[in-house]
Amino acid sequence: MEEIAVGKVYSTAVESLAGLLRDDMTIMSGGFGLCGIPEELIEGIRLSGVKGLTVISNNAGVDGIGLGKLLETRQIRKMISSYVGENKLFAEQFLTGALELEFNPQGTLAERIRAGGAGIPAFFTRTGFGTIIAEGKETRNFDGDDYVMERSLFADLAIVHAHKADTEGNLVYRKTARNFNPMMATAAKVTVAQVENLVAAGEIDPDHIHTPGIYVTRLLHVANPAKHIEQRTTRSRPASNGEAR
Repeated sequence: MEEIAVGKVYSTAVESLAGLLRDDMTIMSGGFGLCGIPEELIEGIRLSGVKGLTVISNNAGVDGIGLGKLLETRQIRKMISSYVGENKLFAEQFLTGALELEFNPQGTLAERIRAGGAGIPAFFTRTGFGTIIAEGKETRNFDGDDYVMERSLFADLAIVHAHKADTEGNLVYRKTARNFNPMMATAAKVTVAQVENLVAAGEIDPDHIHTPGIYVTRLLHVANPAKHIEQRTTRSRPASNGEAR
């Protein structure tokens, strides 16, 4: 198949991931719930058929959307996460032993990723000391307080979602989607970014860039991605006569 690319820009998810995927690799996937997830790149991973994956992500989305698709196809062997509450299949696979899970306090997970991108192999935190989180880990006392040592995280591949990018791979995230994406983009051997708006190099004000293009290997332009709502809670609206409708 002919590769269609202009510099870092690829035309399909399959092409943007070509040659990067293999069984038993570790993948970081940006986003929080369904906000800021690289959905097209996740679909490209599903289509590749790779299996035995270790996926680092705050959670696994919901059933049938985002990483939930990779759980359906049993391509994920292990999740390194901080939350599982919105995905029934995630919970079922964990409880039956089909899925390995490494739980982290959310701030600890974020710092493990940031440390990986910064080249810091480990750090000490008070969070989790004296709980099952600390089991099997080194602990130490600093200035009268007890800390647990956490290892940093670094992946084979990071897939992230950005609001805007230029053709050199400089990325800008928007609002809540600026969650795990920026730190994950720095914490992998290769980073592929799904972007909504693609502009020419030099069109983004350098002061507005969140992830420098040196971290980004490939880009996938998806102009109008689906924007899912994880949960919608409503209530009856009072009618003009005071009766609910």
